[in-house]
Amino acid sequence: MLGYENNHEANQNIFTEDGFLRTGDIGYIDDDGFVFVIDRAKELIKYKGHQVAPGELEDVLNHHPAIADCCCVRGRNAMGEEIPKAFVVLKHPESPNRPTPQDIMDYVAENVAPFKKVREVQFIEAIPKNASGKMLRRQLQERENRLHQA
Repeated sequence: MLGYENNHEANQNIFTEDGFLRTGDIGYIDDDGFVFVIDRAKELIKYKGHQVAPGELEDVLNHHPAIADCCCVRGRNAMGEEIPKAFVVLKHPESPNRPTPQDIMDYVAENVAPFKKVREVQFIEAIPKNASGKMLRRQLQERENRLHQA
């Protein structure tokens, strides 16, 4: 593999000594030899020494009957520590029976390990996406970063 053109430093960082490419993807191979990509390493949320994959939380959230869409990012608690935060789009945001942020956090807590729980939920109208429909997590992460710089 040739690598990045005119960027020796990037090539040193992305290739292993034996020539394998570091994609930045996190995944596993099951007993049948199937490869599953779970998330991107640079998007992991580090909570109290544990690594939490946003995609895993999003998978749980997307199974909630009241949720239309979601995106998880690195938030910050009052002490400035990283926490899993979910931006959530409700199917029926005006419904009197809509879930509260605590309802959503409780739902996730029932379905993941204790350290993976979502610690904050913010309802929004839409998850930003590109023209092909891919979630633009970076936009929500940048929004969250700006909030905590103030």
